[in-house]
Amino acid sequence: MESAGREKITLHIDMDSFYSSVEVREKPELKGLPVVVGSDPKGGSGRGVASTCSYEARAYGIHSGMPISKAYKLCHDAVYLRVNMKLYKEVSADIMQTLRIFADRFQQVSVDEAYLDIGESISDYESATLLAKKIKSEIQRLHGLTCSIGVAPNKVIAKIASDFNKPDGLTVVRPEDIQDFLFPMHVSRIPGIGKKTQPILEEMGIENVGQLATCDVQLLIARFGKFGVVMHQLANGIDTREVKEREEVKSVSTEDTFDEDISEPVKIEAVFRELTEKVHASMMKKRFRYRTVTIKVRFEDFRTYTRAKTLNAATTDKEVIAKNALTLMEEFMGTGRFRLLGVGVTKLEKIDERQTFLSDFLY
Repeated sequence: MESAGREKITLHIDMDSFYSSVEVREKPELKGLPVVVGSDPKGGSGRGVASTCSYEARAYGIHSGMPISKAYKLCHDAVYLRVNMKLYKEVSADIMQTLRIFADRFQQVSVDEAYLDIGESISDYESATLLAKKIKSEIQRLHGLTCSIGVAPNKVIAKIASDFNKPDGLTVVRPEDIQDFLFPMHVSRIPGIGKKTQPILEEMGIENVGQLATCDVQLLIARFGKFGVVMHQLANGIDTREVKEREEVKSVSTEDTFDEDISEPVKIEAVFRELTEKVHASMMKKRFRYRTVTIKVRFEDFRTYTRAKTLNAATTDKEVIAKNALTLMEEFMGTGRFRLLGVGVTKLEKIDERQTFLSDFLY
């Protein structure tokens, strides 16, 4: 069962040059060419900006947010494409679904970024690094794209780390390495410190994160108000924000990571029945019924799979959850040892208080 005292470990996944990478995936003939996605340059007189560009285009000095006319002057031979947001959202939805499999808690923050809290199922940074490598491999295999991942104790450090070694990077920052990682960086690497704040900090003699971290917080408050406290905390690697889904409840699930990998059928059934009890209790407390039962399976080598069974009608029946979970699990029995098992229900419907369900009487 889950061990006490697990470290909080957060992953930040940032897709590399997302729009242009999707375009290159869809049009392989563009591979290796400078590609700019954004407004029509109109021969150098166009208005608007470059939304993103390939790394080949960045070699010419082009970057996201640059006026498209300036991008054209830097490289008029680049391939200029209009934004196809419908396509990017579709690809993003597929990628986010893949990422959810690996997360204890998941938070999508944009079309190409997400945080994963893995601290409940992963207890150390060696295992977290292996999981991050597995995620990168799955994103490449399933979606034909690369991503960069930061692994750290909290969201702000993970976000900075994911940008540290792009593209296709993986940067791990353990708690004991926070100061060595952050302090040499320019203050602009701290989220929220932009073109207005940076010059004021420089006037105060603060150019790197270490100087910001050791500055008297009262001086920062005098110049920036409450944001001075926030900057000081972030510079010291302090970020108490939780990884949390912002959408309404779409599923109820729970999982268990084992101190020792298991493979025995009796133990597996016992785990599924215990997880079913927790899911059912949580679902009933929130007054839902369900139509789909899901399981999550992670092998000892971090291979992770999900399976689902959709019923003909919604129900609150606890035993139906257990039976379907065990049936879905049959596919994996005898194929290896398991590090984690999970059970969930989706396609939720709010229970109408005026209705009575037979299962309310039976379970």
